[in-house]
Amino acid sequence: MAPGLLDLVNLTTWAVCAVIKLPQLVAVLRAGSAWGLSVGSLLLELAGFLVFLRYQIYYDYPLETYLEYPIIIAQDVILLFCIMHFSGKAKRALFYAVVFWVGWYMLTLQKWIIDLAMNLCTFISAASKLVQLQHLWQTKDSGQASALTWGMSAYTCATRIITTVMTTNDLAVLIRFIIMLILNIWVTATILYYSKTKKTD
Repeated sequence: MAPGLLDLVNLTTWAVCAVIKLPQLVAVLRAGSAWGLSVGSLLLELAGFLVFLRYQIYYDYPLETYLEYPIIIAQDVILLFCIMHFSGKAKRALFYAVVFWVGWYMLTLQKWIIDLAMNLCTFISAASKLVQLQHLWQTKDSGQASALTWGMSAYTCATRIITTVMTTNDLAVLIRFIIMLILNIWVTATILYYSKTKKTD
């Protein structure tokens, strides 16, 4: 595949990721509520992103294959704080920050730790999507969940499948993106279904 295609895919991925959580943040801030969103899902997603970023850095993969992750992580942290604030759990934020900070450094103490964490990262990230799906199914209400944010996540997974094949060809990374693509589409469809159901009631 042509280097021009790789550059285009990377650029569109970065552009989407620069604003990926903004629709979700705007929805939460406008409503003054985190209804429809799962703190557990967001914590798992953040853990998965941190492990994935650390893995990419540890193995010295090309920066353009993971440049969006610091941006997404920053947006996730802001979103998590907003959700915890509106849920009355803002005091827990410091505890989670310390846990994530310690985990960041422990991941690379030994090579086997980062390799195991990367393999578990797929399960952690998948669990984050499944927790959000379960929350939607239980409440039967999309609440403030943004289909646009989840749809953009599906897009970035699809583009990262392409860039992984074209650059590192890392099987663990490729499997992760395929699974995340499927689950992000599923969450998007579920949000759209419940928001449509809510409008017809």
